[in-house]
Amino acid sequence: MKLRWLACLLLAAAGAATAQPAVDPAPLRFRDAAEEARFHVLASELRCVQCQNQSLADSNALIAHDLRREVLALMQQGRSDAQIKQFLVERYGEFVLYRPQVESRTWLLWFGPGLLLAAGAAVLVVVVRRRGRDAATTTAPDEEQEW
Repeated sequence: MKLRWLACLLLAAAGAATAQPAVDPAPLRFRDAAEEARFHVLASELRCVQCQNQSLADSNALIAHDLRREVLALMQQGRSDAQIKQFLVERYGEFVLYRPQVESRTWLLWFGPGLLLAAGAAVLVVVVRRRGRDAATTTAPDEEQEW
């Protein structure tokens, strides 16, 4: 019986050890400090396609490691930031950009929060005015009221 528990414990420990996030096998090699700075700015503007809420620079997913290598390779091929972003958009869609371009199909994304805020403010103004009007038209009785 004890042997079974020991075997189960060893299997669980082995499974936990393999569940650790993969470490990038080889670090990225930059030509100079300017290229490294440009890379970090670009990687922070791109979204990890697996993590969905982390930038490419912050993500530790395997696909993020691959995309960082691909971005660096494209940079070293002489492509501009706009060309690199366009390449990734063609491959993964506009989701990969933290700041998608303002187009007719992204108007709701760009202007929707402002419209919701304006609508909420308008509702608040209407409710406050209506309550003020109702309070002014209500006459208080002469006798005191006990609660």
